[in-house]
Amino acid sequence: MADSSLQEQLRKHLTDAHSIEEQALAQLEVAPRLAGDAELARIFQEHLGETRGHESMTRARLEALGADTSTLKDAVMKAGAAGFLLFAKVQPDTPGKLVAHTYSYEHMELAAYELLGRVAERVGDDETVQLAKTIRDQEQAMAERLASNFDRSVAASLEDVGREDMLEQLRKYLADAHAIEAQAIKLLEKGPELASDPELASLFEEHLVETRDQQELVDARLDALGGEPSMLKDLALKAGAINWGTFFAAHPDTPGKLVAFAYAFEHLEIAGYEQLHRVAEQAGDGETADAAARILEQERNAAEKLAAAFDRAVEASLRAQGVTA
Repeated sequence: MADSSLQEQLRKHLTDAHSIEEQALAQLEVAPRLAGDAELARIFQEHLGETRGHESMTRARLEALGADTSTLKDAVMKAGAAGFLLFAKVQPDTPGKLVAHTYSYEHMELAAYELLGRVAERVGDDETVQLAKTIRDQEQAMAERLASNFDRSVAASLEDVGREDMLEQLRKYLADAHAIEAQAIKLLEKGPELASDPELASLFEEHLVETRDQQELVDARLDALGGEPSMLKDLALKAGAINWGTFFAAHPDTPGKLVAFAYAFEHLEIAGYEQLHRVAEQAGDGETADAAARILEQERNAAEKLAAAFDRAVEASLRAQGVTA
C-alpha cells in the first residue's frame, strides 16, 4: 500500500497537469488565427482537439482519486496564456514566436507527464501511469510536427520582408537570442541553490558556463552586423527569470518543477536558434548561421541531460517534502 503522503503527491501532480492543459487550451483556441499559414493553423487546430481530450482525462482521473482541479492554478495558467498571446500578436514575426513558444510548451507538458508517470509508478497506480504515457506521446508527436515546420514558420514571419530588409531582420532575431540568453543566465544562476541535489546543481552550473559563452557569441555577431542588444527585451526577460525563481522557491516540489521548466526553456532556445539559423541563411550570413548551429548543438545536449535527470528530479522533490516511496 502506498504511503498516504505519496498519494497526495500524485494528486498534486495531476492537478498541475490539469492546470497546464487549461493554459494549453487557452493558447490553442487562439493560435490558428495567429498562425499566418494554413498548414500551421491546421496543426494547431488538430492539437486543440487532442488537448481538450487531455484536459478531460486529467480531470476524470482526479475525480477518480477523490480530488478536484485547482481553481487558483487553472486561473493563473489561463492568465499566463492570455499574456503570451498578446505578446505574440504585437510582434512582427508572430508565426515564428507562436511556433517557438508552442514547441517549448509542448516540452513543458512532456516533462510534466514524465514526472507524473514516475510518481504514479511509485504509488502503484497503473491507470495514471498509462494516462501519463498516452498524453506524453501525443505531446511529443505535436512537438515533432512543429519542429518539422520551422521552415514554414520563418517563411510566414518573413512573408512581407523584402531582400533589402533581411539584414535588419537578422539583427532583430539576434537581439531576441541575446534577451533569451539573458533570461537563461538568471535562471541558471538560481538553479544550483534551488535544485536540492548535487547532481542536478552540477547540471545547471555546467550549462551556465556554456550559456555565458553563447551570449558572448551572439553579442559578437550583433556587433559585427552593426546591431546591439535590446535593453527593453533583456530587462523584461531578466525580470521574468527573477519571478520564476520566486515561484520555484515557493513550491515544496521545487526540484521537479525546476527541471521541467529548464527542459522546456531549452526547447524555447532550440526553436529560437533553429529560426535564427534559417534567417541567417536567407540573409547570406554564413558566420551567424554557423554560430547558431554551434549553440543549437549545446542546447540539444543540455536538454538531453535534463531529460535523463527526470528520475533524480522526482526523488529530490519527494525527499525535500519528507515523502518516502
